[in-house]
Amino acid sequence: MLGADDVHRAVAFWATVFRYDIVAFPGAADDFTILVPPDRVGTRIAVNRSASPVQERPRVHLDLVVDSAAEQSSEIDRLVALGATRVAWDYPADPDFVVLADTEGNRFCIVDASRT
Repeated sequence: MLGADDVHRAVAFWATVFRYDIVAFPGAADDFTILVPPDRVGTRIAVNRSASPVQERPRVHLDLVVDSAAEQSSEIDRLVALGATRVAWDYPADPDFVVLADTEGNRFCIVDASRT
């Protein structure tokens, strides 16, 4: 589950990132919403309102994996255009990942699998 202050904004961002459909539950006290693959096959993602603050170094975060440096660059550009922001990070020398934050400040990485 992804926590958010502004569930509608977070849902709009992640639904576009994954190209998933939005299934809202009107009247849910925490704006509980799930994101569903368009073909209804595969993993669904839950989003709800959370009172927990964003963590600078969360123990669990998403790694979105791509196949090449070119795809990584393209995906970063796409996600930033959708509202993600680059996160200043203490990167190791020659990293295979880039840290971004979603519209709620939740951190996630874009990883170039050709380098792992």
